[in-house]
Amino acid sequence: MASIDVDEISRTLLERVRHSTQSPDVDEVGTVIQIGDGIARIYGLEKCMAGELLEFDTGDMGMALNLEEDNVGSVLFTSGAMVREGSGVKRTGRTMQVSVGDALLGRVVSPLTEALDGKEPINTDKFRPAEAVATGVTERQPVNEPLQTGVMAIDSMIPIGKGQRQLIIGDRQTGKTAIAVDAMINQKDKGVICVYVAIGQKASVIAGIVNILSRHGAMDNTVVVATTSSDSAPLQFLAPYAGCAIAEEFMYAGKDVLIVYDDLSKHAVAYRTMSLLLKRPPGREAYPGDVFYLHSRLLERAARLSEPLGGGSITALPIVETLSGDISAYIPTNVISITDGQIFLESELFHSGIRPAINVGLSVSRVGGSAQTKAMKNVAASLRIELAQYRELQVFSQLGSDLDESTRARLNHGSKLMDTLKQRQYNPLPMEEQVVILYCAKHGYLADLPFYDVARFNQGLVAHVRSSAPEILEDIVKTHDFTAETEERLKAAAGAYKDSFKHSQTV
Repeated sequence: MASIDVDEISRTLLERVRHSTQSPDVDEVGTVIQIGDGIARIYGLEKCMAGELLEFDTGDMGMALNLEEDNVGSVLFTSGAMVREGSGVKRTGRTMQVSVGDALLGRVVSPLTEALDGKEPINTDKFRPAEAVATGVTERQPVNEPLQTGVMAIDSMIPIGKGQRQLIIGDRQTGKTAIAVDAMINQKDKGVICVYVAIGQKASVIAGIVNILSRHGAMDNTVVVATTSSDSAPLQFLAPYAGCAIAEEFMYAGKDVLIVYDDLSKHAVAYRTMSLLLKRPPGREAYPGDVFYLHSRLLERAARLSEPLGGGSITALPIVETLSGDISAYIPTNVISITDGQIFLESELFHSGIRPAINVGLSVSRVGGSAQTKAMKNVAASLRIELAQYRELQVFSQLGSDLDESTRARLNHGSKLMDTLKQRQYNPLPMEEQVVILYCAKHGYLADLPFYDVARFNQGLVAHVRSSAPEILEDIVKTHDFTAETEERLKAAAGAYKDSFKHSQTV
């Protein structure tokens, strides 16, 4: 009988173990010790990271937000109806990720990138973390390329550039979302991808916006990330970060993106709900102390990348709702201090028929003329001053005192400018048409017209220039400038149209 060489067997086993490529699959598993209101307290996850994605044995997903001495506070993104005390929870070792890529274009998705439009599931193998560090200063370039919204009052006086963060602020039902939707419609042929993030909106409102975008042919280059008012606070909290991750994928591919957050007031309320349920200490208006960081880390991700990184951009249009026009409230002042300017909409202007109801005095773009074409800068240079003078004279005229001829002329000119800036909803205007209309309004072509004829005159003027002197519009589009030669051609075309318009009025 052959003897067994124990040493040989030991050496062989040790060699095999040493060169083995397999590693044991070890999971850190915790136990739910308390569950309620979408918040789970978990014991046993000692190495859990802040913001880490957690998987419950019921199939539900959550995220660790509170790392306490003896437990982890987690929010649930799903209903969690089956989670009970004693349920097991497993670490995933990764932060929250969302699906990204071209497969999302034209789709309505949840913050977890699940299809909400009744079409096939989202099929993409690309993912990005919902939370990401914003690009540094050296990786950016100046904001000096205009992003046309198609809204004349904005493009002329409160210009928005690619990579800018421009706040839209005002009371409810003053047209905030309408301006954002107009801007999205205006991007359909400009190669700009749009991401619309609905935070706690009514399902009927979201469906209406999707329908409007589809009707105007703007849905093909748009992604809608939707949470309704019936969705949980954690899902509403996640929505803007998921939308921003989707936008970043396009930005790093060298594309320009316009993202709308509608609205950050509801986002702050959702975060306050989560924080209070997690028993975090409340601060002003019961918001937690880090509510400023909540929005700053989101909006800082809007940027225009440098050329070595592809030159893509994210332009952010956050929306904030005010109560009774109070822009000094907590959340409005926070977001105003983060953004590069604001468009302030006023209820009084809205109800008096001035739509979009933009208060030019309180609205500002901190990028200014850097984000305007030379043509627009030329015709809109003194527009803000003229409107400010008109508002000042309007106050005196209401006192009923006698006005001299020059004051009456300035009041008439200001009222015609105001009428010119009125614009129908979902009817964005190209930059070259805006230049033609503003030039004629500023140079007295509307002075002797009744106010009810201003809109009809402007529409007819653009149609006349397009048919009889198209080279004017083509030259503005091509050069982005308003030269002396173009001005002379426009004077001749506008004069001819004014004569024919007046003649048609007398016939």
